[in-house]
Amino acid sequence: MLPKLNQMLHFQIASSDEEEALIEYKSRIADAHEDGFLIEVPISEKTGRYKRLFLGDELSVYFVSEDGIKSYFDSHVLGFKEDGVKLIKIRKPEPERITKVQRRSFLRVPAELEIAVKTAGNLRFVCETDDVGGGGISFICDGKWPLSSEQQLECWLLVPFKNGSIEHAFFKGEIVRVVELDSGRKQAMIKYVSINDSERQKVIRYCFEKQLEYRNR
Repeated sequence: MLPKLNQMLHFQIASSDEEEALIEYKSRIADAHEDGFLIEVPISEKTGRYKRLFLGDELSVYFVSEDGIKSYFDSHVLGFKEDGVKLIKIRKPEPERITKVQRRSFLRVPAELEIAVKTAGNLRFVCETDDVGGGGISFICDGKWPLSSEQQLECWLLVPFKNGSIEHAFFKGEIVRVVELDSGRKQAMIKYVSINDSERQKVIRYCFEKQLEYRNR
């Protein structure tokens, strides 16, 4: 059973920052298309502040039926529409993908993948990720690189698949948090700000392959 018009959706947003990933938001369904829902700008359940969403943001959503049952599904941001008020288009789930079981975490795996980074000031460097996921990544780099929260980056991620093929996934990201490590290096946690759906699917495919690999060990 799909959620209906005017129904309230509650969701969390995938983020490299664990605290941010735990924040719950709510938003009303304003309209429905064949492939997606148009929702209002979400509000934090706790603070009442509006939350800006970006193209490709991965969402873990639930809604409550009239009989009080919570139904969960995964979605992501497909686009935006101005209709007097700003609306956000999110992917509509297949009915069979809606479940009564909550997903405990976003699909995210530890991974040391090569990533090329370019800052807004045209500074370029190559480093390695320490985890990747459908909503963002984190990487470890040399401590000399000037990185800070809310900084915008362009990134090219090298994605190797089980069949031996290697692809690049390009995305624009925003630094959520930078941690200075005891080694003198820096860990930067990045959320996707702009990522093509096909590029995002490469990352998700890699995560699924790694997750299956871990399970089969």
